[in-house]
Amino acid sequence: MTAIIIFLILALLLITGMPVSIALGLTVFSFLFAFTEIPMDSIALKLFTGIEKFEIMAIPFFILAGNFLTHGGVARRMIRFATAMVGHWYGGMGVAAVLACAMFAAISGSSPATVMAVGSILIPAMVKQGYPPQFGVGSIATAGGLGILIPPSIVMVMYAVATSGMVVTGPDGATVMSASIGTMFMAGVVPGLMLASMLGGTTVWQAWKGGYPRMPRANFRTRWKAFRESVWGLLLIVIIMGGIYGGIFTPTEAAAVSAVYAFVIAVWVYKDISLRDVPRVLLTSAAMSAMLLYIITNAVMFAFILTSEQIPQALSAWITDLGFGKIGFLLIVNVMLLLIGMVMEPSAIVLIMAPILYPVAVALGVDPVHFGIMMIVNMEIGLCTPPVGLNLYVGSAISRLGLTEVSRATLPWLLTALTFLMLITYVPALTLTLPRLLGMN
Repeated sequence: MTAIIIFLILALLLITGMPVSIALGLTVFSFLFAFTEIPMDSIALKLFTGIEKFEIMAIPFFILAGNFLTHGGVARRMIRFATAMVGHWYGGMGVAAVLACAMFAAISGSSPATVMAVGSILIPAMVKQGYPPQFGVGSIATAGGLGILIPPSIVMVMYAVATSGMVVTGPDGATVMSASIGTMFMAGVVPGLMLASMLGGTTVWQAWKGGYPRMPRANFRTRWKAFRESVWGLLLIVIIMGGIYGGIFTPTEAAAVSAVYAFVIAVWVYKDISLRDVPRVLLTSAAMSAMLLYIITNAVMFAFILTSEQIPQALSAWITDLGFGKIGFLLIVNVMLLLIGMVMEPSAIVLIMAPILYPVAVALGVDPVHFGIMMIVNMEIGLCTPPVGLNLYVGSAISRLGLTEVSRATLPWLLTALTFLMLITYVPALTLTLPRLLGMN
């Protein structure tokens, strides 16, 4: 009954069109005021202690790094390199778009930013080459989802933050530690590359079936030149992942290093941003960071209420009593997250649902890292499904196609992503092998 009251209040507030962050905060205050005797002073304290975690500092730094690279010419150089490598394949420019999305995702950490950076350059170029605009927007809108799956990913940071500090026991009664940011990053590498390959294969199939044009094969000199021009952006991936795994710095410190590196590359190496433009980039990053941190603060309070009322434990017992095993539970979670993903953005979903579902998943024997990656793949698909798929809106704005037409254009790639979701859900080795080989899980 307590869970029904809490989620009914939240649903009613969201239906009014209220922002998720404010709806979460008002839900907490309304429930505390009307149904509990918890003093408001403790909630005021929770507001501040909720964002005191060192790991949260990674979010504004990754946002800043992504903005420097998005405003600079890094995306343009990566597209040139990707086109030189695979442009001669069937649907070469589409495959290049998927490859460019995968590379840019690894340095931006944001899916809409990836779609905007790659799509604004490649969709007009593909139309000019004779591709239908639906092909370009379909491949890029879905491949842009790689931004939250290939590390570094802001959503991965949020999952780690949302579940950190939770004391959860597995099916054998042993305490299970939550996933760290570094482990989540490493766990996303193989799934990210695998999904990029599957989306690339779908692109080749669609192009072969439609008889779309192929570009001339680039010679070695052209490829080498394109690589040299893009190498400074690609090095950021090496710095972040190599630095974390090599023990040189923590994920939060890696985020700070990436922000400084992106600033140096954009301003003094590529010289695409002047020093006069830097305050504008800083202001944009600060606004985005403030929005996300406000959502996190209210989500922490929401998780506090759920924990204090023992709702995850009650949900776990209820699911167990119904006879759902691990397989049935994961299927239900996938369906639920796909439906929620149609109407909410990934950060809010992870911050609201992870504290509820995570204890139940662990109690049924699901690895925290595996469950986190599964949630993120669901969020990725949600970015490409109407009515609130952010990638669809960005793709629609770039291609000037209607939202319905863009939604139809993404269907072949969306079906590929759904197939991939089933693989990730029921073959945990795809997610866990690399972290275990590196001794991180």
